[in-house]
Amino acid sequence: MPDSPVRVRFAPSPTGFLHVGGARTAIYNDLLAQKLGGVNILRIEDTDRRRSDEAMTRQIEDALRWIGVEWDEGPYLQSERLDRHLERAHQLLAEGRAYRAYETPDELDAERARLQKVGETFRYREGRSPLAADEIASRADAGAPFAVRFRMPSEPIRFVDLVRGEVEFLPEVFDDFILLRSDGSPTYHMSVVTDDIDMAVTHVIRGEDHLSNTPKHIALFERLGATVPTFAHLPMILGQNRKRLSKRSGAASVEEFRSQGILPQALYNYLALLGWNPGDEREVMSRETLVEAFTTERLNDSAAVFDPEKLAWMNAQYMSTLDLSEILSHAAPFLTAAGIGVADPDYLAAAVDLLRTRAKTLAELSELAATYFEENLAYDPELTAKFRSQEDLAEHLEQLAARYAAVEPFDKEGLERELRALAEALEVKAGQLIHPVRMALTGAKAGPPLFDVVELVGREATARHLANFVAHLRG
Repeated sequence: MPDSPVRVRFAPSPTGFLHVGGARTAIYNDLLAQKLGGVNILRIEDTDRRRSDEAMTRQIEDALRWIGVEWDEGPYLQSERLDRHLERAHQLLAEGRAYRAYETPDELDAERARLQKVGETFRYREGRSPLAADEIASRADAGAPFAVRFRMPSEPIRFVDLVRGEVEFLPEVFDDFILLRSDGSPTYHMSVVTDDIDMAVTHVIRGEDHLSNTPKHIALFERLGATVPTFAHLPMILGQNRKRLSKRSGAASVEEFRSQGILPQALYNYLALLGWNPGDEREVMSRETLVEAFTTERLNDSAAVFDPEKLAWMNAQYMSTLDLSEILSHAAPFLTAAGIGVADPDYLAAAVDLLRTRAKTLAELSELAATYFEENLAYDPELTAKFRSQEDLAEHLEQLAARYAAVEPFDKEGLERELRALAEALEVKAGQLIHPVRMALTGAKAGPPLFDVVELVGREATARHLANFVAHLRG
């Protein structure tokens, strides 16, 4: 365990729904903090006021809570710390570690375009301005707007990444990047490093799209006299088409999976294994087990492929094993959408318990359960064609209905005994009664064990469904 307390942060921008890539990053921060007894910080990076949305901030917080990610501090809003970001930038300017730059964005774009035509890349370093020295001096004397740029070092920047190992950036790829824009607002780099310093962040776990930012941030940490945190850059999550996961390649946000009926425990578990493994064959793991097993040494450095079928399989495992009360709680909105009321909560619980091993999602579960709340079922003529061709079936089902009306107690053992006794008396196989009875009660060819279904549905509804089915056969 490190000598100093581990402090991690998840810092999303509230510009859209929480993507599964962000959710995975949040999960790894959560697991590391829990494993090492550290602190997990939630910081909303909302300084881009044009793109940030307060509703998205609330949605991100809700999605994190729903999936099971816990935070110990925050949520902090980066926009509320602008004075501190400006203070740090002016400190660097006063110390000569940053300088004023008077070029306009249009002038910089023109210089980039000019160099691109001759096959060169424009990198802004002090003394490489597209403006002549006398023009810069003239603008300074006139009090023209300026950006504040950071003086990047002239030596390589090296660090050890928890995912990628030793990483080196050579000085020829560095830009003297902007700390303050010409309107005086701080850039992402200035804000994020200031906040990481002030919040004493020790580990930064983030996506590999931030890897090119890391030398800039390391230089800022060092110039501000702060300890450089340990970095871990996670590879991308790809769709099955091997392209970056997006709406085109399947669901991409936590909210989408929630609306599909994926359980939060299953999504947390699946995303934790999408770039990390426990070192053995375990797959279905509770949050507590994941915390116990988690180690950054087993983070993968190759892109992970998101497999919706694997997630559905994992969700089915949780559907089968979670506490029934948990299933009912998460299923409630789906059951309501399916038109299922709660007049008889015991019956609802029994139906859900009977069906949950046969569904991969809460949406599927609710669709299956809806049948058990129908007064009168509509039967598919194609599915019932073979039953309608059986000349004596209607009469046989009437005889079974009479037996079921008198059976005591109305439980699966007695129900099965009566059906098999009737089949023997009629000199037919039990299946010749079992299959049409299932169709009569559920409108489907397959489902849970029949006699469990009959017991659940009850004496009155069983009689009603059998009578309706007999009428369908004779219609």
